[in-house]
Amino acid sequence: MDNILNATKSTFLTDDFLLKSDFARKLYHDHAKKMPIIDYHCHLSPHDIATNRQFENITAIWLEGDHYKWRAMRTLGVNEKFITGDATDQEKFETWAKSVPHTMRNPLYHWTHLELLRYFGIDYLLDKSTSSQVYEETTGLLQEKDYNTRGLLSKMDVEVVCTTDDPIDTLEYHQSAKKQNLSLKLLPAFRPDKAYAVENPKDYLSYLDKLSQVSGITISKYEDLLSALENRVGYFHENGGRLADHGLEQMYFFDGNKFDIASLFSRIKDGKSLEPEEARFFKFKTLTALSKMYHAKGWTQQYHLGALRNNNRRMLKVLGPDTGFDSIGDFPQSVALSNYLNNLDSSDQLAKTILYNLNPADNEVMATMVGNFNDGSIKGKVQFGSGWWFMDQKDGMEKQMNTLSNMGILSCFVGMLTDSRSFLSFPRHEYFRRILCNLIGQDVVNGELPADEKWLGQMVENICYYNARDYFGFYEV
Repeated sequence: MDNILNATKSTFLTDDFLLKSDFARKLYHDHAKKMPIIDYHCHLSPHDIATNRQFENITAIWLEGDHYKWRAMRTLGVNEKFITGDATDQEKFETWAKSVPHTMRNPLYHWTHLELLRYFGIDYLLDKSTSSQVYEETTGLLQEKDYNTRGLLSKMDVEVVCTTDDPIDTLEYHQSAKKQNLSLKLLPAFRPDKAYAVENPKDYLSYLDKLSQVSGITISKYEDLLSALENRVGYFHENGGRLADHGLEQMYFFDGNKFDIASLFSRIKDGKSLEPEEARFFKFKTLTALSKMYHAKGWTQQYHLGALRNNNRRMLKVLGPDTGFDSIGDFPQSVALSNYLNNLDSSDQLAKTILYNLNPADNEVMATMVGNFNDGSIKGKVQFGSGWWFMDQKDGMEKQMNTLSNMGILSCFVGMLTDSRSFLSFPRHEYFRRILCNLIGQDVVNGELPADEKWLGQMVENICYYNARDYFGFYEV
């Protein structure tokens, strides 16, 4: 085994990984590396954090729910049995290990080895020959006390985790975590997508029943829906919520009351379907009302725009949503988004806003759009969010930061997030920080920026930590 490990020793993940200049190395090692992590958007389980879950093996913590890995294995011709099927955990892990060498030049290759190194100290490559050794080492460590969920977060110096929570969620695990006086801040983020998902009336009415129960408000008419949502915004606020998040193909805007919203809601309550244009109007009216609620609470609203979801309908029926069959969409973004934000701003009810695009063709649209609504009231009030989903890799992050630098102010940027369901995903912050430092360091080498370590070092620290700390107001909770 020693010979195998020596032969596969990882030599690319050095201390200076991705750092191509002395100045980049100085920025990372002396400034970025020491910054704590504020993960203001992720999909971690609050239950697992509050109960301090101990994962039984590496498959349970690393492969379950990770549609990035699932998608790669399907591309390599792996049978679904070894992805989401009834294969044993060890068989699933060994299948992934065999797949890893084939992912070279995909970010999965970097993430895989960064995570093995940072959490488990494994500095050799994962492949077929080392899979059993890695499975045994990692599974053994995961049984130790400091490898529970909170121990893993502590290893990465995570200060704040904002989960993604439906308005009907009880937030009992956030409350439990608070009662335990954890050093980690576990905070909810309001994700009301189902509150305006009217495409399927039967499912929507079932959701309204649940929303009515948790809010204590009988939802008979449209105004009742808004009252119930406002009740839940208040409940989230009481429990530390300071952000909302929305996943949309595109933003919607209508000038005037093209449809009667009360009549539309009445038809939905009767179990009748709306026409596509009517459904978009319903979303627009509901989103506008929600945005005004967020502004009243001093929240930040996030819009993730441009995903084309559930493309493979056959596999959707078999596995359900969020299983690796989504892609980049090419929806028009600029006009409706501009009108939507302007409509809120015209009455001075535009909350702090972060815009994320999934299509890189919209980078310049988003980078210039945010500048239209930064009014001097708050530093970086409207943000161009970090590279998201298919874009949270080296090329995508570089493009996002270069576009923001060219058309906005990079120094105001609130930085990276994991957007992940995995407790082993936090080295993505390190990945981002190395890329950021390398970009700035290369500008210094090129003579395009002064070699002012004090100023540029502070700028890096701000992007990695301080901007987010000051922007969201988590430490006032």
